[in-house]
Amino acid sequence: MTEQLIPTRRDFPADDPIFALNTEAQTRKAAGESILNATVGVLLDEAGQLVVHETVMDLWRGLGAMDVAPYAPIAGDPAFLKALVQRYWPALDGAGAACATPGGSGALSLSLRNFLEPGQALLTTAPYWGPYATMAGENGMRVETAPWPAVGQALDAAAWDQALRTQMKTQGRVMVWLNDPCHNPSGRSLSAPDRAALAGLLRGVSALGPVTLILDLAYLDYTCEPEAVAAALKDYAALGSEGRVLVGAAMSLSKAMTLYGGRGGALAFPWCDDPALQAALTQSSRGTWSNCPRAPQSLLLRLARDGKAQARLAAEHRHWSEVMAARAQALDAALEAEGMAPFRWTGGFFVTAPAADPEAACEGLKAEGVFTVPLPEGLRVGLCSMRRDEAPRLAQALRKVTAC
Repeated sequence: MTEQLIPTRRDFPADDPIFALNTEAQTRKAAGESILNATVGVLLDEAGQLVVHETVMDLWRGLGAMDVAPYAPIAGDPAFLKALVQRYWPALDGAGAACATPGGSGALSLSLRNFLEPGQALLTTAPYWGPYATMAGENGMRVETAPWPAVGQALDAAAWDQALRTQMKTQGRVMVWLNDPCHNPSGRSLSAPDRAALAGLLRGVSALGPVTLILDLAYLDYTCEPEAVAAALKDYAALGSEGRVLVGAAMSLSKAMTLYGGRGGALAFPWCDDPALQAALTQSSRGTWSNCPRAPQSLLLRLARDGKAQARLAAEHRHWSEVMAARAQALDAALEAEGMAPFRWTGGFFVTAPAADPEAACEGLKAEGVFTVPLPEGLRVGLCSMRRDEAPRLAQALRKVTAC
């Protein structure tokens, strides 16, 4: 081992666990095995090929040298930030305090640096996307959780209230990361009553100290309930405009635009224009990645000026939402045929299968040639990457390993 590494940096796995599982699945498939790989977190078609939105690629091919090569401002092009915020809240006339970031992950990491102190904890849902813990750990922080509602159940308001008040008491501030609507990894959004209950809890605890709510909006372009997504965004806008809770949005071009490698995104607080907040975000950007890529910012600005391209992209989003809805329906039907409970997907890329021992279940599935991602609460299944006709095989394998 390299002796120059400090002790706390010596015991990491060789690869990200999700990517390691994907590599193992691909290796076995290349060796001739029949593999169902539901670990992948990108959108694949029914032939297993990466989906790339043609509307976006047409815009990309139209970028000129000056759209790509120059530095972007450290905080990002103000017009880009405004256009990105307006994708979600069209009535807003600005981005508020905002900063461009390398994807949604950069936006989340930026929030850690500015709203929590080392040694403190962020609050998010159980289950949650595993890299949340990696980001927190890299900033000397940790993750604490409150439960996401199970299928057909309401938000456990008592558990959330306790978690919020305990954090406020122990650290004097609270930051919540909420991947809603289109939650990763459950595939379900909060209902309107659940959102109202959570907003009330956040308002209540804000009387005791500063509360920040960061909305992780990575997946909401892919849903079978677009009206519900719009209603959720309206509710969060109402909470943000009150000013009692600081509401921000971690936004990404990765999933929405199938620009995973473009690393475009932003952290924005549309209902707050505090110069001190803007200066803090800009300083953090300068001290970590400095400037973000200009090309994704230029592309979004071209999209914002092109109504026909917007309509084409919206049609692509609808098509692939329908593809994933069909996969979800096929999987629910297959689960019910095996005597298991359905997942009831409404949006996003994933669903989560319950498992008493997720690590053991994951290993059992691998023996069947089925790859999923173990979580503390179960197994993450990528609807985005599995074919519709693979649903019966997955359901049968899940019944076999979870019944043991």
